[in-house]
Amino acid sequence: MIRVAIVEDNKILRNSIANLLNHEDGMQCVCTLSNLLNAVSEFRKTHPDIVLMDIGLPGISGLEGVRLVKENFEKTEVLMFTVFDDDEKIFEAIKAGASGYLLKKSSTEEIIEAIISLHDGGAPMSASIARKVIQSFQKNSFIIKEDFALTAREKEILHCLTDGMSYKKITEKYFISISTVRTHIRHIYEKLHVNSKAQAVAKALKK
Repeated sequence: MIRVAIVEDNKILRNSIANLLNHEDGMQCVCTLSNLLNAVSEFRKTHPDIVLMDIGLPGISGLEGVRLVKENFEKTEVLMFTVFDDDEKIFEAIKAGASGYLLKKSSTEEIIEAIISLHDGGAPMSASIARKVIQSFQKNSFIIKEDFALTAREKEILHCLTDGMSYKKITEKYFISISTVRTHIRHIYEKLHVNSKAQAVAKALKK
């Protein structure tokens, strides 16, 4: 069971997502908050695996909230859920410790897939966000050297990640199961010595 907390000041949206999660097999919304004032004490009671967090919160911002969560709950993952897609906020969130970045225009399927992906060790991002992350590092063509000992399939999947493709799209492209995709991505992380999609892409581009 994936335990999810939601921090969102829009009551209708907050309740809608909570209802979506509670009707999904293998998921449970354990906490809903409109701000971060009592977040630490609430999370200590409810023990969420993942916090779905808005950036534009009243009082303490979502960016500060990421730091707050990571300082107090090392194993809890934070998935930003926001309307903001500007470069500064994206990189601030990643630097603060967010493991994923999802735009509020995402479909219900994308929200569920992102939560599952994050729980399984991935770093889900909306396609447009992934593209911005890539473009921040990329000036020339994307080249993966042999130094990392990536297999041909691992290179293909890493290319797909840089294009912002979801796990589901990758399974459809290569006719493999989603568990196989996750295994390949886990191996990519191990070989590159990174912990997230953004770090994997950044390291490959730098090398």
